[in-house]
Amino acid sequence: VQLQASGGGLVQAGASLKLSCVLSGGASSFDHMGWYRQAQGKVREFLAGTSWSGANTYYADSVKGRFTVSSDIGKSTIYLEMNNLKPEDTRVYYCASGPTYAGHWPPLSPRFWGQGTLVTVSS
Repeated sequence: VQLQASGGGLVQAGASLKLSCVLSGGASSFDHMGWYRQAQGKVREFLAGTSWSGANTYYADSVKGRFTVSSDIGKSTIYLEMNNLKPEDTRVYYCASGPTYAGHWPPLSPRFWGQGTLVTVSS
């Protein structure tokens, strides 16, 4: 399984950006996909997760209402639409794939990771 994230870049505060992540290699359709981000020297932070059908989505409180995760199973692609970006959103953003565990937060337990895409928000 390989994950290829793209769409990062340099934007100004208040702008929007949409990240994409393409999965190849035939992961289980029961696995979920999700987005994480990490600042240098910091712990990787969960942002959002989704089932492939899109019927089950979940978000970290820190991004709920600003970020939207979506999926296109026909393209084996998930997206993260980020609105009203702030300088503190400057991070490397990663996509991940893996099983879910009921009663855990987040439910997604990553087994595979993409390579990361850098988002820089200027003030």
